[in-house]
Amino acid sequence: MEYDDVVVGAGPNGLTAAAVLARAGRRVLVLEAASRAGGGARTDTAFGAQIRRDVCAAVHPTGFVSPAFADLDLTARGLQWLLPPYSVVHGYGPDRAMGLARDARRRGDELARDAAAWERVAGWAGSAPGVVDDVLNLPALPDRPVAAARFAAAAGLPAAALVRGAFRTPEVRTLFAGVAAHSARPLSAAASSAPGLLLAALAGSGWPVARGGSQAITDALVDVLTEHGGTLETDCRISDFAQLPTGARLFFATSPRTFGAVLGDRLPARYRRRLAGFAYGPGTCKVDFRLSEPIPWRDERFAATATFHLAEDVRQIAVAEAAAAAGRIPVRPWVLGGEPTRIDPSRAPAGTHLAWAYCHVPAGCTRDVSAAIVAEIERCAPGFRDVIVEQIVTTADAQESYNENNVGGDIGCGATSLRQLVQRPVLSPTPQATPVPGVYLCSAATAPGGGVHGMSGYRAALHSLR
Repeated sequence: MEYDDVVVGAGPNGLTAAAVLARAGRRVLVLEAASRAGGGARTDTAFGAQIRRDVCAAVHPTGFVSPAFADLDLTARGLQWLLPPYSVVHGYGPDRAMGLARDARRRGDELARDAAAWERVAGWAGSAPGVVDDVLNLPALPDRPVAAARFAAAAGLPAAALVRGAFRTPEVRTLFAGVAAHSARPLSAAASSAPGLLLAALAGSGWPVARGGSQAITDALVDVLTEHGGTLETDCRISDFAQLPTGARLFFATSPRTFGAVLGDRLPARYRRRLAGFAYGPGTCKVDFRLSEPIPWRDERFAATATFHLAEDVRQIAVAEAAAAAGRIPVRPWVLGGEPTRIDPSRAPAGTHLAWAYCHVPAGCTRDVSAAIVAEIERCAPGFRDVIVEQIVTTADAQESYNENNVGGDIGCGATSLRQLVQRPVLSPTPQATPVPGVYLCSAATAPGGGVHGMSGYRAALHSLR
């Protein structure tokens, strides 16, 4: 069969591009190197046939508000979003925690003296409906330039400077620092505030999980693709241009490294140099836990969220992120995690509970740092070790083995530096387009970047159709 479009990579961006193209009547083929589609949005049964574990991405604030997913109407395809009352709860110690609630009044009560400052600095989206769409469509010109300018002014700041200047209480400073540090950037780096501002703004809409696991997002996208005649082939690794069908437009939902290797001299020398200079961030070491009981937090708010952060103060986060960026394993990491079965009991049989947690480590790190992660959870939830039944560790180098887009274990497929917020990988209203006509790069290495939202694939597909 001849195809109009071939998509390499069946992660969220590749599948979104393929679904949009197939819906438009194009004959679409998707080629995936792994045995299952999904990329970072895969769910497996590594703990047992009745237990669903999210292997990588687990919580989806940008997916929930994604214009691409809304346009494809994934909720009509069985995708159910589960929204906990708290977007994130930050634990400072066994008896100290702070929650970032979806409800504005509750959020204000918890943030107390810093409530007004939080809404002014980090709640900008609440007063400008649709401005999140502008951010997810960057670097295209915004429809709401005033709100976008407010975001850009704060986004360019180092997170360390923003928290010192904006907030008065150590707890709120640490809360925002943890949200910002999702980007795996040193808090002293320019523009390290940007991802935190977006995620903080989305606290009002919520940080949800997909019922049944992140695979539900993938399954819904595949359903759109196949309903409109598209074809998905797995276990099909593309390492040479000659493997691809001729005469079709090509969409690469891959890292720039893989894309450059496959295209080779077909790309102009200047563009190849830009791809070769694309920077990746630190890696992650992730631990998945099967538990006999939920984590024994002392604060009930942990039972009402899908995401927790653990760090005593801003300094712990800053030191850990600086170490990982400098190629050193943090002596004391700060920890991101979640308990999906608190929000979605359907993922495991009664009496079985799941949790996950990770920290940032140097790129390509082969070391298992799960002991340090467990120690931080135990510090904030005494008795945690006693409820662990089984654990699975995924080191940074194993992250790349599982998903080639996670270069060095960088789950965002590219550092979120100031330069790469603007040039990802090039400065263009449509950075997915390449100098080769009919060839697109549409992974998270292109704007707007990481997250399970499909926007890079969506923009590439729409641009090609125009």
